[in-house]
Amino acid sequence: MSLTVQQQKLYKSGLVYALISYGIWGVFPLYWKMLLHVPAQQILAHRIVWSMVFLFLMLIWRRDRIFIQYLSSPKILGTLVLSGAFIGINWFTYIYAVNSNHIVEASLGYYINPMVNVLLGVVFMKERLSRMQLIAVAFAFAGVAYLTFHYGRIPIISLILAFSFGIYGLIRKKANLQSMPGLMVETLLLAPVALWYLWHVNTLGTGAFGHDSNLSDILLILGGPVTALPLFWFGIAATRIPLSTLGFIQYLSPTIQLLIGIFVFSEPFDSAYMISFGLVWIGLGIYTYSVILAIKRRLE
Repeated sequence: MSLTVQQQKLYKSGLVYALISYGIWGVFPLYWKMLLHVPAQQILAHRIVWSMVFLFLMLIWRRDRIFIQYLSSPKILGTLVLSGAFIGINWFTYIYAVNSNHIVEASLGYYINPMVNVLLGVVFMKERLSRMQLIAVAFAFAGVAYLTFHYGRIPIISLILAFSFGIYGLIRKKANLQSMPGLMVETLLLAPVALWYLWHVNTLGTGAFGHDSNLSDILLILGGPVTALPLFWFGIAATRIPLSTLGFIQYLSPTIQLLIGIFVFSEPFDSAYMISFGLVWIGLGIYTYSVILAIKRRLE
C-alpha cells in the first residue's frame, strides 16, 4: 500500500525525531562526564528540579494544562509518585554508572531492557510469550548469567537500569497518561526532596551549584531540557513511524554508549563482555524478528 505525500512527510519526520532522541540518549555519557566532579546525588537532584521547571514552561507555552487534572486526582498522583521513584532510581543509577566508569555495563542494561519488558508483560499484563520470544529471553538471561559466572558478581548496574526503566514503562502503560504532563508531575512530586537535599548540602558547604564554575552551573541547569526534549521528540516519533521501526532505532542508544565507553573512555571490553553481549545481541535479533513477524500477521 503506497503512502500519500503527507504520510511520507510524517514518516520521514518521525524517523528524524527518533534518530535525534535516541542519538542524544546515546551521547549522554559525554554530557554527564563533564560533571564528573559533582556527586551523582547532586546531579540527580538538579536534574529533577530543572526538568520540572523546563517541563512546566514548555507545557504552559503549548497551552497544555492536562497536568492540572493529574494533580487533582489522588489516584493519578499515587501512580506518578511510584513511577517517579523508579525513573529517579534509573536516572541516579545511570549518572553513577557513567561517572564511575561503568558505561559499558550501563549499555548492557539498555540492551536487555526489551527482554525485561517482555517478562514484565507476562507477569503483570498476563501476556503470552511466543516460542521465539522465549528463546530470545533465554539468550539474554544466558548473557547476564555468563558475565555473572565469569566475574563472580551480578552486573547490578545493568539489571537496575533495565528493570527500573522497564517497571517505569509498565506503570505508565497501565496508567495510560500523556508522557510530557506525566513527567512534569513526576518531577514536581520529587522536587521537594531534591530541593531539600540541595539546600542541605549547600548549608554543609559541599554543594556544587554556585560554588564551582559557571560552566558547571550551566550544565546542571541544562540537565532539565537535555532530559525533557529527547522524551518530547520520542513521543512525536512514536506517533509517526511503525513500532517495528522504532524498535530497531532504539538499539542506537546503547550502541553509541557502548562505543563511547570503549573508544572514548577506554573501558575494558574483554572476551567475557564480548560473549555476554553476543548472547544478548542474538536474543535481541530473535526478539526483533518475532516482533516483525507479529506485525506482518496483523496486517495480513
